[in-house]
Amino acid sequence: MGVLMSRRQTVERVQKVSLAVSAFKDGLREQPSTRRRAEAGTARQGTLEQEVEEGEEEALAGPSQPEESSASKAAWERLRDGRGVEPEEFDRAKRFTPPAFIRPKRELHDDEPLDISLEQREQILNDEMCEICEVWTAESLFPCRICHRVYHDGCLRRMGYLQKDSAMEVTETAHTETGWSCYYCDNLNLLLTEEEMYSLMETLRNCKIIPESCLTQDDFLHYKHQVHKQQFEQTMPKAQEEQATLQFNALDPDKKGHIEWQDFLSHESIQLLQKIRSQNALLRLLTAKERERARTAFLALDQDHDGFIGEGECRQARHTWFRKHQKEMQSCNVSISHVGPISEGSPASSRNGKSPEKILPATKQEETRSIDWPGFLRENVAYILAARPNSAALHLQPLA
Repeated sequence: MGVLMSRRQTVERVQKVSLAVSAFKDGLREQPSTRRRAEAGTARQGTLEQEVEEGEEEALAGPSQPEESSASKAAWERLRDGRGVEPEEFDRAKRFTPPAFIRPKRELHDDEPLDISLEQREQILNDEMCEICEVWTAESLFPCRICHRVYHDGCLRRMGYLQKDSAMEVTETAHTETGWSCYYCDNLNLLLTEEEMYSLMETLRNCKIIPESCLTQDDFLHYKHQVHKQQFEQTMPKAQEEQATLQFNALDPDKKGHIEWQDFLSHESIQLLQKIRSQNALLRLLTAKERERARTAFLALDQDHDGFIGEGECRQARHTWFRKHQKEMQSCNVSISHVGPISEGSPASSRNGKSPEKILPATKQEETRSIDWPGFLRENVAYILAARPNSAALHLQPLA
């Protein structure tokens, strides 16, 4: 009987703690009568009862600390789940249910060398049915330039991924050689595992970054200084601060004075991947389309066909192909199964007007160092991944 009474008391205490936590979440204070009932009872018995008592004390001490707003909590939840910024006017009655994103998991063999052949070309085939409604309607499908998925514009609208101001842009871009990235590939944050995402969220919380907010240059530099000090316990050098300024300018191509949240999140996601994953692990993230386009770019640079290119040519590719190209406004009328490689001579590589970033000529030292195909992939894999988003921002600034 003594044991049964102890369990019943434990259940009652757990229920009281849950009620107290719910009351504080709603901004209510616990009534005195409830507190007297919570304080009544026998002495603690067992480890479980002690934990319940400690939880009750923490709940009662809750009002002394400022509580996050419901909007802020929802933003952190969207960040954790990889849902991105949710539109303010979202008529759920007329929309499909957004998919539940499942973050990837690391495999034991991820860090092992990966053999990607230069000579063996890969056959690229897109899906025949819309990823959302699973209906085939031929030429009205929009292909993703990164993965094999295709979509209807109407389905994208009902999912909330295609707003009125971007519908025409997607229509014009999806069938060009530049291409359009679907909502899976556009979000670099979805490449992070749950552990990596929690690590990034902890860094953002410690640096007082508010989710879904725009960052000015001062905010961005202050954040970079804090991250560097937390990691190395010293002030960030001047050279790195200058590089961070260049990165901010690359993330703000329209010179608005701030960077959008999604661009900042993509930049931080690719930075985190570079820090904690090996190049072999990053190579496993490349899709067949990205590998095939990389082959085309390397073969175009290998003029003498000896399997090697100079470091200057490698850097040139980094500044041209492996960066986000400005979207073309003239359709190339390609079919949904076409995969257009973008090389130096392709229409996508030429821009209207001058390039916003001057490509410096290769030095003699760079010309002497030869890079083979595996080295070309390893040194540029981060830039290939960083070029996925549709945004005009440059999410990974190549070093000069």
